[in-house]
Amino acid sequence: MLDVRRLRLLRELARRGTIAAVAEALSFSPSAVSQQLAVLEREAGLPLLERTGRRVRLTPAGQNLVRHAEAVLERLEQADADLAEARGGLAGALRIGAFPTATRAIVPAALVALARRHPGLEPMVCETDPAAVAHALRAGDLDVALVHSYDFVPAEREPGLTTEPLYGEAMYLAEPAGGTPVPPGAPGTPEAPGRPGAEAGGPPARDLPQPPPAPDQDAVLRAHARSPWITATPGTLCHTMTTRACQAAGFTPRVRHQVDEFATVLALVAAGQGVAVVPQLGVAGPADPAVHLTRLVMQRRTGLAFRSGAGTHPAVAAFGAALRAAVPPDLAGSRAEA
Repeated sequence: MLDVRRLRLLRELARRGTIAAVAEALSFSPSAVSQQLAVLEREAGLPLLERTGRRVRLTPAGQNLVRHAEAVLERLEQADADLAEARGGLAGALRIGAFPTATRAIVPAALVALARRHPGLEPMVCETDPAAVAHALRAGDLDVALVHSYDFVPAEREPGLTTEPLYGEAMYLAEPAGGTPVPPGAPGTPEAPGRPGAEAGGPPARDLPQPPPAPDQDAVLRAHARSPWITATPGTLCHTMTTRACQAAGFTPRVRHQVDEFATVLALVAAGQGVAVVPQLGVAGPADPAVHLTRLVMQRRTGLAFRSGAGTHPAVAAFGAALRAAVPPDLAGSRAEA
């Protein structure tokens, strides 16, 4: 009989690529991971790994076994969900991953509703970049997480995970109010309120008017082909989104500042330090007269991710329901697959 724990190690090796990465993710030593995988090979009766120097890759038999492991782990999640429902009454920890704007604008209201309905449940929020969510969920560090994707950075299917859509956000080009104007003939640039400090607090996105999207997004972005840009740090989806949107418009942005928090991004824009692309939740609240916003055609889409088979777990389902009820109406009207 194959050992489920060793199947999980093989699945993680298929996703992470190296034994060292698997060991770090699951809090094992590399030698322990190697030993367990060797035992799994003996249980299987044929080679599952090919070793070339320090590199390891799965054989066709190993890849096929990973597919079976995914199905086995999903059924175990479903069994755990059924047992939790049979026990009745939600209690214990629920580890939640969320990115900053959602944590500020949506998650608190969901936690209030969750505490009211299930006082025995202990939600634990950890700020997590969506790019790191898949590994954290598969490793068991998180039970559920909010993830996002952009038109220029679509979400890739992650084996072993399921994502349900929550809401979509408008995107804006933020520039200094007295900065570089859009050249003659480019589409109009209706203003919408912005606010430095939106990551740290302020009213939810329902306070932000929704003008029609600019008919030519490329022209709006090209107007700043020579401007300094403020982007998120490399490796994040937000950084990739800005870079690809600008490249689609025919240029590569000249990055001056790299900042992940939209509050700081907008403060730098207000100070005349550059331009940036920011999502609706990042600019919600009272208007800052030093920041001019232009509605773009592109969107950011947010979804709820969890391990496949865990969607019916009472704690996961309860958090998902509370989260959907907390989504502001102007966002809920723009649902799309994350």
